[in-house]
Amino acid sequence: MRFLFPLISSSLSSGHNFSSHFTSRLLHALSSKPPPSTVTTFFNCQSPPMAAAEESLRKALAEKQSAVEAKGNAVRALKAAKASKPEIDSAIEALNSLKLEKSSIEKQLQAAVNGNNGDGALTREAFRQAAVNTLERRLFYIPSFKIYRGVAGLYDYGPPGCAVKSNVLAFWRQHFVLEENMLEVDCPCVTPEVVLKASGHVDKFTDLMVKDEKTGTCYRADHLLKDFCNEKLQKDLSISAEKAAELKHVLATLDDLSAEELGAKIKEYGITAPDTKNPLSDPYPFNLMFQTSIGPSGLNPGYMRPETAQGIFVNFKDLYYYNGNKLPFAAAQIGQAFRNEISPRQGLLRVREFTLAEIEHFVDPEDKSHPKYSEVVDLEFLMFPREEQMSGQSAKKKRLGDAVSKGIVNNETLGYFIGRVYLFLTRLGIDKDRLRFRQHLANEMAHYAADCWDAEIECSYGWIECVGIADRSAYDLHAHSEKSGVPLVAAEKFSEPREVEKLVIAPVKKELGLAFKGNQKNVVEALEAMNEKEALEMEAALESKGEVEFYVCTLGKNVPIKKNMVSISKEKKKEHQRVFTPSVIEPSFGIGRIIYCLFEHSFYMRPSKAGDEQLNVFRFPPPVAPIKCTVFPLVQNQQYEDVAKVISKSLTAGGISHKIDITGTSIGKRYARTDELGVPFAITVDSAKDVTIRERDSKLQVRVGVEEAASVVKSVTDGQRTWEDVWANFPRHTSGLVDD
Repeated sequence: MRFLFPLISSSLSSGHNFSSHFTSRLLHALSSKPPPSTVTTFFNCQSPPMAAAEESLRKALAEKQSAVEAKGNAVRALKAAKASKPEIDSAIEALNSLKLEKSSIEKQLQAAVNGNNGDGALTREAFRQAAVNTLERRLFYIPSFKIYRGVAGLYDYGPPGCAVKSNVLAFWRQHFVLEENMLEVDCPCVTPEVVLKASGHVDKFTDLMVKDEKTGTCYRADHLLKDFCNEKLQKDLSISAEKAAELKHVLATLDDLSAEELGAKIKEYGITAPDTKNPLSDPYPFNLMFQTSIGPSGLNPGYMRPETAQGIFVNFKDLYYYNGNKLPFAAAQIGQAFRNEISPRQGLLRVREFTLAEIEHFVDPEDKSHPKYSEVVDLEFLMFPREEQMSGQSAKKKRLGDAVSKGIVNNETLGYFIGRVYLFLTRLGIDKDRLRFRQHLANEMAHYAADCWDAEIECSYGWIECVGIADRSAYDLHAHSEKSGVPLVAAEKFSEPREVEKLVIAPVKKELGLAFKGNQKNVVEALEAMNEKEALEMEAALESKGEVEFYVCTLGKNVPIKKNMVSISKEKKKEHQRVFTPSVIEPSFGIGRIIYCLFEHSFYMRPSKAGDEQLNVFRFPPPVAPIKCTVFPLVQNQQYEDVAKVISKSLTAGGISHKIDITGTSIGKRYARTDELGVPFAITVDSAKDVTIRERDSKLQVRVGVEEAASVVKSVTDGQRTWEDVWANFPRHTSGLVDD
């Protein structure tokens, strides 16, 4: 849940029925890898060493270009001076040699910026095209309303896509809701305006937009700047290393740019409308919510919810009671959300209707420790703190416990959820080397937030924000309490009365209204959000000077605060309990984005047996795979088909999704078809007593009795044993009949 950068994902929801073995199934799922020498791989990611190589190559190219120009001038001078033919020929030979060296550097640089080092890896674009073509052809997803030419930003999921999403959501429930004893709710998609007014979405849920000044076509401003920088870096090899560093810095700090700064960059770089090359307007905010009305009168405005979180916040009082009036506790919700994207693109990554899975963990603001923190403290993964982003560094592996103890991550509970998100994504099948946790820059965070991190996954589109993990302090409950008049608070009862000293910040709304008019609310909220140190410093300054400059984040500027505008004091009271508004730690998951990245991380190509074509494979872990097993009679034979039906019944009884293929197609082609769907196991029936079980990635096969086949597949997909165990304990099959 974020005003300016909400997660985009795609749809599906599922029930609670789920195997207790799911987590262990995932832990074993990636044990079989395809032989690297036979595989066309994902494009190579640009690691820090490669980024350094790019910089040195740009410098080398600039130097070589200067050398070519100098030698060209020397050749022309020799010709003008009518030098001897051997002397001119020697100079021309040296010039041609320099041009060849320059061409070689250009090729190396092009490979570096495309993420392809020449070792057989595909470029990003070629890899993406191969993966997306396969996904759409096999009906994982397709554009919605296709026969009517579709609508941008809307997609339908076919049978295998729905199955993958169902499995991902089932694992999410297992990993978070069940293991963390969360309270799951399901709230309406249509939300009254008053709720979203209180949350700030009506005023602040915006992206910056620019218009083609002649045609009126709208574009998202930051996307145009991002596309310009990426295109210059990838296609213009002549830019200097310094210019390349500048463009990379713009990309790294893009989310930190204000509307004015974004507009200035667009003008500085001469960016025009992509379709017409017409000039663009200055950036201005566009609210991304779909508006509607509730009831026939049209007098009760509402919106399609842009997130699921508000339903949890407004139900806090009842959930707190349901939990025995105890903190901490977490509530979770999976559901549809909607965003009227300015310019949807990048397939499933930026859509207008999507599925969010959100957790709101309510905690005492004075105690953000977590009882299970020790379980994640030793995890190491790529982290990208804001200081390292601003200084142009790359993400580096850090121990989570060190990041928390050094204050890089604000508190234990936030750190715990960062660790749990890392485990969820990597167990799901996301490559840990293409997963990083990036801390929000200062201007990305709301003024009330204590700390925010995004789990970003690298795919062919670059680094994509897929999960946001934020410490939102007490803002949301406080905002709904104020607007509704219902106190959304928790209480800590004391065994004996305590004398406490309380800080009281009392903005004088009448004076602030006279001074700031329409901005009064922003100033009041900022004053009330001050911590004790800030408030006492302001009190001292007002006593000595009578006026102080005060920065209001939501206005983006300093405002003058006079002594008559606010009262700050400390009062002593005896209390039997401490009443407080809980803080919220919020992990928010864009399910569609995670699934698309999983598609890319699982996709690879390998040559056919004849070597005359490349076969597509999805390396899904068995628990995520849309179908766990296929059953093939080797040839069309009634006896084999009857055996296949017996095995099918056993698989059904064991809860294993499967498919029977009794077509007369060659077994090799049938294997290729199911590999393309990511099916991890295939049972081939070639006798009435024994069958073969083939593993997708290794293509290894074992012989198993007919009555054992279903239980062997179930034991591997449930995580009770690994494929290595099966390979070691059953006879191995090497029949020449199989053309795989």
